[in-house]
Amino acid sequence: MFKGAFSIWGRDMLVLRRSIVSELVSVVAYPLTLYLAFGFGLKGYITAVNGVPYPLFIAPGLISMTAVNAAFDESSWSMWFHRRVQRTIEEYRVTPVTVYDIVIGKIFSGFSQGAVKGSVVFLVILALTPFRIDYTHLPSYLGCIALSSMTFSCLGTICGTVIDKPENIGRVQSVIIVPLIFMAGIFFPLSSYPSSILPLIELLPTTAIFEGARDALLTGAVPTHYLVNLVLSAALSFAVAVYVFNRKMAE
Repeated sequence: MFKGAFSIWGRDMLVLRRSIVSELVSVVAYPLTLYLAFGFGLKGYITAVNGVPYPLFIAPGLISMTAVNAAFDESSWSMWFHRRVQRTIEEYRVTPVTVYDIVIGKIFSGFSQGAVKGSVVFLVILALTPFRIDYTHLPSYLGCIALSSMTFSCLGTICGTVIDKPENIGRVQSVIIVPLIFMAGIFFPLSSYPSSILPLIELLPTTAIFEGARDALLTGAVPTHYLVNLVLSAALSFAVAVYVFNRKMAE
């Protein structure tokens, strides 16, 4: 079971290994720039948020952002490239590999890339900040990141399946993914929103990702409503990814 999925995952990991250094340099640059600009640049003006030092307040969100962005990028661009350029997906389809194997393999690849790149950003931020976390909280945090990466891997798989022009993947990132990330309270508390729109913001899956991950890393527990949101988002996105991919392959 899942033998085909692990084969696809293994292939993608071999590709990553060949360019791991350049990949890590490029992926660390963006969150590290944000951390230096906001965490250090604003700490003289914003000392703490809800009792948490500001650099420590934004650190979990930046690590989580790196992981989910990497999961989305890997799944969307890999799926598009293998479907439209290399035609690898067509080769998979003439083997015993099933639709579920392909989708799950891409999800594993996205999650693995997110885990590797998120871990590197975590280590860099940990080296820069004087604050330390309780490492007994890591299991809850990693569980939150796993569900988040699964959701974004599935969204990336959907985009890579239905989008034929590569520039449109970039547009989806700019118009949908980036706003959803920055609206979810990475750099500011959700209490800053007007009470009229706060309930809508709290329903966003990205809010559950970043607020849930922050609570998990700082307190060791994910609030129930965020955990439910994460589980439902992961399950729904997986079902949609399998359905969309199956329909596309049947055309």
